[in-house]
Formats: sequence, structure tokens, C-alpha cells
Amino acid sequence: MNNKKITYLFIGVIVVAAVVGGISGFLVGYKSSTAVAGSNFFSNLWQSFQKKADESWKQTGLSGDESAGFSEQEQMVIAAVKKASPAVVSIVITKDVPVIEQYYANPFGDLPPDFQQFFNFQIPQYRQNGTEKKEVGGGSGFIISSDGMILTNKHVVVDTEASYTVLLNDGRKFEAKVLARDPNNDLALIKIEVTGLSTLVLADSDKVQIGQTAIVIGNALGEYRNTVSVGVVSGLSRSITAGDSSGFSEKIDNVIQTDAAINPGNSGGPLLNLKGEVIGMNTAIALNAENIGFALPINRAKKAIDSYKVYGKIISPYLGVRYVQINASIKEQNKLTVDYGVWVKKGDGGEEAVLKNSPAAKAGVKEGDIILEINSQKIDADHPLSAQLQNYQVGDKIILKVLRDGKEMDIGVTLEERPADF
Repeated sequence: MNNKKITYLFIGVIVVAAVVGGISGFLVGYKSSTAVAGSNFFSNLWQSFQKKADESWKQTGLSGDESAGFSEQEQMVIAAVKKASPAVVSIVITKDVPVIEQYYANPFGDLPPDFQQFFNFQIPQYRQNGTEKKEVGGGSGFIISSDGMILTNKHVVVDTEASYTVLLNDGRKFEAKVLARDPNNDLALIKIEVTGLSTLVLADSDKVQIGQTAIVIGNALGEYRNTVSVGVVSGLSRSITAGDSSGFSEKIDNVIQTDAAINPGNSGGPLLNLKGEVIGMNTAIALNAENIGFALPINRAKKAIDSYKVYGKIISPYLGVRYVQINASIKEQNKLTVDYGVWVKKGDGGEEAVLKNSPAAKAGVKEGDIILEINSQKIDADHPLSAQLQNYQVGDKIILKVLRDGKEMDIGVTLEERPADF
């Protein structure tokens, strides 16, 4: 039952009560002063209920007329979209690309004149004739500060040779500067030179629940700005390997799964709750499925934002180990004694298992070790190593429980800043 129907019900009850009270007053011979007091009581009661109804409508951002005909759920979605849309932006990617022109030439033009009569024909040839600035892609983002700071995906602005233009919801265009790219997550901060902008509130993504309503807003297909889709949170703590046509690829842990439609171009846009607050950033879709999309929990972005404000760049902690996540299958295949944790091993290309001069190397972690826990938190599919490390800051000291040669031991490690090349 929506707010307007509830209001009408209250009014009906009040009217009936007033009529009954008035008739009763006359029947029992109440004095006129008592009747007037009763009338004032019901009038004040009616005004109180009307005030509550008006306040309820205002909470949705809709007037009484605007809310008519919509369920309470629909009113909340409409209000959330109205609240958030001014702070959602489209990002246009442009780059200098070669201009290729076609011309015709005789490939046998160097033959002696006596032979050219037998090979006198033209075939198409191609050559570069300078360059031109051309739109090569697009994405989405959302404003997190009124002076023009915008959060988006790293893969949207990964090309250091490209230019980026931000289109606001009101049609204004601004050139954007890339402030920072997160070395550990698909996150980036960009900036436009303008003030007085609408911003979005960042919610606590640790409180997100499976089944709650999820709203996606973004630049769908790089063409349809502020496209809205609605669904639910379908899963939590998913791990995916995300990539794009440019060759960008990375493994992302602990992402939010949603069935709200995410399309190419939505990357970097917000995943919202019914209050219009950001719970995640739209990041990837499953190409071989329908309505399976993924978003980075917004709490990870909060850490990146705080890092930039303190250090002028986004930094993240690291151990400096390459590893294989252990499960029942890995345990059986390699005759291990545990079915959880991470097995410190060389990379597929022979890269060293423990990076030289890394925090892990300094602490004494060795190739072949199995890291079972971080600060008493078990490492498993639901609590992967990379996600657990994101709970800490550079400089924090953690205790690893390590299995080596059949014996468990504790190793203290002081986390350092992850280098760009690891």
C-alpha cells in the first residue's frame, strides 16, 4: 500500500470518527463547549495525519501528484534516480589515430615500356595520410566532490595517450585530468575544473545484503547517457577475471554480483541502493550470460580516495608473493595436507615465488610455504588473500600462519607499498 492510499485511509477513519463523535455528542446532550473541543480535537488530529503524509511524500522526493499511481517501491526507485542522476557523468575517450587513404597504382610500373602494355592495370593501395582525433570509446563515472573529482574504472582511463572528456547530466562538457590509477583495483580518480556540482553519498558496502534492490545508472553502449536499470544484489564475495578489447585484464576478488543490466559503457558508473547512495561501482559483465554483472564494493573505493588525499596517489599494501589458491582439487592433485590457504609458487612463466626485497622476503617467507591465515583469519575461497590484504594499510604489521614442512609457524610481516610493476 503506497503513502497516498495510507493517507486516504487515515482521512476516512478520521471523518467517520468525527461524525460518530458529533452524533454521540448530540445524543448525550454534551454542552456546546465540549462539542467545540471535540471538533478541535478531530481537526488537529486530521492536520497531524496530513502533515505526516506530506512528510512521507517529501522523503521520496515526489509530490502527491507525482506519486499517484506508483507503488511505494517504484516511488523509491524514481526518487533515488532523480537524486543520483545529476552526479552521474559520461566519459568520452578520444585519441589521435592514423588516417588511412586508398589510392590506385600499377604494381608493374617499373617494367620496361615494351612490357607495360601487357600489365597495364590499377589495383587499390593504402597509405597513412597524417592523423586525426577520433572518439575511440566511452564509459561512466560519478562525482564525489563538488569541485569536480570523479570516480571511475581504471580500464576506462587506462590509455595514457588518450584524452578524456566528461559530459555532465546538464549537457556541459569539460576536459578531464587523470589524477590517479589504483595499482591493485580497477579504480581511478579524474578531475574536471568546475565547482558547485552535485555529489553522491557513498554507503557502507559491508552492509549490502543479497536480495536488496540495486539500481544501475550509466552511459550504456557509450551512447545512451544516464540509462537506468533495476534489479537486485544477486551475490556477494565473487571473484572474477575482467578484461576488455584493449587487452586490459585483471583478477578482481570480493565483487558484488547483480542482475541489474550492466552494458558496455556502464563501466565506472554507480550501483545504488534505494536511498540513492552508492554501494558499488559497475565494473564487468559475464559475456556468456544474461543479466550477470559485477560491481566493486564502494568501501574499496573509499580507501583509494583517502589514500589520494593523504599521499597524492593511490597506494596499496602487498606481500610480494606469487601463489596458487588451494582447494579440495588442488589438495588432491598435489597431495597436500590442507584444502585451504595459498601455496607460494613460481609464476607460470617462471617468475620468482617470493619477490626480492619484498615484505614477504624480508620476513622469511619461502617458496613452497602454505599461508593459512592472516591475523587469525582463515584464507579460503570466501576470504582470498588479495581481498584480506585490502583490509590493511601500508605500514601495518600482520601475523601470517604458515605451514612449512608439515609444521605450523607464525611469521610477522610489515606491509609495504605495492610497486607498479608487481
